[in-house]
Amino acid sequence: MIDLRSDTVTKPTKEMREAAFFTEVGDDVYGEDPAVNKLEEEAAAILGKEAALFVTSGTQGNQIAVLTHCRPGQELLLEAESHIFYYESGAVSALAGVQTRTIHGSKGAMDPQLVRSAIRENDIHFPDTGLICLENTHNRAGGAVIPIENMRQIYDIGIENHIPVHVDGARLFNAAAALGVPVTDFTQYCDTVQVCLSKGLGAPVGSILAGDKEFILKARKWRKRLGGGLRQAGMIAAPAYVALTTMRERLVEDHNLAKSLSDGLMDINGLRVVNQVETNIVVVDVAHLQMTSQAFVSELEKEGVLAVSFGPTFVRFTTHHQVSKQDIGRTIDIIARISAVPL
Repeated sequence: MIDLRSDTVTKPTKEMREAAFFTEVGDDVYGEDPAVNKLEEEAAAILGKEAALFVTSGTQGNQIAVLTHCRPGQELLLEAESHIFYYESGAVSALAGVQTRTIHGSKGAMDPQLVRSAIRENDIHFPDTGLICLENTHNRAGGAVIPIENMRQIYDIGIENHIPVHVDGARLFNAAAALGVPVTDFTQYCDTVQVCLSKGLGAPVGSILAGDKEFILKARKWRKRLGGGLRQAGMIAAPAYVALTTMRERLVEDHNLAKSLSDGLMDINGLRVVNQVETNIVVVDVAHLQMTSQAFVSELEKEGVLAVSFGPTFVRFTTHHQVSKQDIGRTIDIIARISAVPL
């Protein structure tokens, strides 16, 4: 089976499995797990922040960021199809008691002037704007890279208005790989950042939340409140460290495979690649095949390819380190065959 549903399906490498087996462990709630401490220190250095916190998932990292930055009754500014708004079960309202104000972006990037105009005036009728959230790369924009200059302008607006900026950087290392720049070129323009280690980097579990020392100290308490206090967490932190330190440089291979897939699908009648492929995500519109995305995905599965519905007629394919060039060629052949046969 060729699994292109997501880069979350990656399996840990042999080196990661060995790291989990042999690592020394301690109780992380007491700050005594050496593997966790090593991971957090390395992650903070890579991301250019003072401190970092190991969390169980990207969603948990984002929610801890909102809980730490905001107080109940505030408002959060974010792009209309961002992961925090679209895929996190309304947690910012359920947990943090904040409401969302969405801004429609272009390829996931919000217009800085629209962000500026969305910041609330000091009026008793309005909620206070408590946080601005960005997503890079942007999932529903097809893995689009939010330009560094766009981030800089929004960060400057945040500074001018004393509003922190958080980046949902679940795939931020993909953005850095796509541009061939250090990840700090992006993270210099945010107060806090969350990055996933269990997506394209292949760790079995975990994400990192990074910011200044005071923020991370408060975030650690929120992690505990959410039941995220970890005990002998070196068993997952050790493979996460391997993922962080050895898998970033190879992400461009995933991008090249995604571009090969996109090029092949463009030649198939009835299909339309809807995104400009910048990283490891390809989104295809199957509307001209007179099929729903779910029907198309079902036919693919029968032929040994897994993908996900991304809307009524959109299908998403995501490459990762367990997808080969041969897998992409076979996927293109299967899709061509399905697209040519009336169903």
